[in-house]
Amino acid sequence: MAMNEISVGILGIGTYVPDKVLTNKDLEKMVDTSDEWIVERTGIKQRYIADADTATSDLATKAAQRALENAGVTADEIDLIIVATATPDMLFPAVACLVQDNLKAAKAAAFDLAAGCTGFMYSMVTAAQFIKSGLYRKVLVIGAETLSKILNWQDRNTCVLFGDGAGAVVLGETKPGCGIIGVHLGADGAGGKFLSLPAGGSRIPASVESVTENLHFVHMNGTEVFKFATKVMGEAAVAALEDAGLTANDIDCLIPHQANIRIIQSASKRLKVPMDKVIANVDKYGNTSSASIPLALEEALQAGKIKNNDIVVLVGFGAGLTWASCVMKWCKEENTFA
Repeated sequence: MAMNEISVGILGIGTYVPDKVLTNKDLEKMVDTSDEWIVERTGIKQRYIADADTATSDLATKAAQRALENAGVTADEIDLIIVATATPDMLFPAVACLVQDNLKAAKAAAFDLAAGCTGFMYSMVTAAQFIKSGLYRKVLVIGAETLSKILNWQDRNTCVLFGDGAGAVVLGETKPGCGIIGVHLGADGAGGKFLSLPAGGSRIPASVESVTENLHFVHMNGTEVFKFATKVMGEAAVAALEDAGLTANDIDCLIPHQANIRIIQSASKRLKVPMDKVIANVDKYGNTSSASIPLALEEALQAGKIKNNDIVVLVGFGAGLTWASCVMKWCKEENTFA
C-alpha cells in the first residue's frame, strides 16, 4: 500500500444486534437438525434475528449512532457513508442513503458496497483511500445485515449458519504510523457460483417461478466455500502483513470473519497464532456477514484484549468469491470502548 503523510485509523466503533435470540434448541423445532450437530460443525450456539418490521438500515443506523458517540463526532462532520451489505432494504436507494437521512448527515456522500462477508473490509480500505487522498476527513463505514430475511428456513445447511447485526466505525486521521498500515484485497469470480442469491436481479427477475423455486434465498456449496476459506484466510493475512513489513509473529490480536469455528481455528494454525490471541464469538452471533468483524472487534476492545500500539489483523472472506485483510497499529488517545 502506497503510504503518504496521512495515517488513517478508527476513531470510534459501535455495534447493534436485534433483541430476539434464536438458539440451536429453537432450530431443532423448526428444521431437521440438532444442537450437537450445529455446534460440532460450526461452533454456533445462537444468533440474533430481526423482527418483521426491522430492516438492514435500522440496524445500521443504530450501530452508526453508537460509533459517532464513541468517536465524539457529530453527523455533520461525516463526509462519506459506506454501507457494506448483502441484504439492502431494497435494490435502490442504497442503504447508505437511508442511513444518511436517519442520521441527518446532510454533508455526507453515500453509497453501498457489495462484497458479501468481505464487504466491511473492502469498505474500510476504500474509505481509507478517500481520507489519505485528502478528499475527505471523516468516513463512516458500516457493515449491516438482516440475513434472516433471505434464508430458506427449511434448508438446514444454510439456515443454521447466519444471524443479523450491524457494526460501524468512524475512520479519520490518526497519529503518524498508527491506524491502517497494511492491506490486501482479492477476488475470484470463478467461485461466485458457490455462494449466491440467484434471483431478484437482471439475470433472474422476480417471478412466480423464481419464488416457488426458492431462488430468492441463499444458495451455498458449503464444501467448496469451506475449502476456499481455510486456504485464503491465512494467505490474505500474510499478504497484508507483508504490505506492512511485518510477519505473523508480530500479531497481537487476530480478528477473523466469524463464519465457522473450524475455519477460525484453521487460520490460527496456519498463521501459528495461538487461539488466546484470536477473537472468536461465532458461538453467540452466528455468521453475520459484513457485520461480523466489527462485532468481534468491539468485543475484543471491551474485553481489554487490544491495547495501544498492538498489531491487530482483520481478515475475511465472502461471496464473490472475495477476500480481504487489514493490518492496524492500534492507537487511540482515550480508551472509551470498555
